Amino acid sequence: MPRVSLSVNGKPVTAEVEGRTLLVELLRETLRLTGTHVGCDTSQCGACVVHVNGDSVKSCTMLALQAEGAEVVTIEGLAAPDGTLHPMQEAFREYHALQCGFCTPGMVMSAIDLVKKNPQGLSEREIREGLEGNLCRCTGYHNIVKAIDAAQQVMHGRVKELPRAAE
Repeated sequence: MPRVSLSVNGKPVTAEVEGRTLLVELLRETLRLTGTHVGCDTSQCGACVVHVNGDSVKSCTMLALQAEGAEVVTIEGLAAPDGTLHPMQEAFREYHALQCGFCTPGMVMSAIDLVKKNPQGLSEREIREGLEGNLCRCTGYHNIVKAIDAAQQVMHGRVKELPRAAE
């Protein structure tokens, strides 16, 4: 059986996998990192988004062997070692940008990549368009967009602290 070696959340990992094993299966079943969700099995919902070499990727469409030598970050790898949340995670919490939570890990991972690739900032319309590959059946996206807008202010250094949500 082939072996794959990669870094997952900053730690080196080597595993034997069948050639058809998807990255999401390696993460969830072999490494027990269950924050990455499988929602649709067709690359439509975005619940499985992780970062591979700094870019967001739907891990249900990538073979584990394609991640050879890659740096993979999952939702479990975002918080600081002391437990401090990433600004995007904190914004999702503060702005109540989740309900059932199933889409949240993929939504957060996609949002971080979207903000990172747009240092000039994003309008509400651009945020909504940037999230087109992520489906949420609960929220209506309003608070998700507000959370991403607030987090981008912190991530781009425009403010030091996350603006608090209006009560």
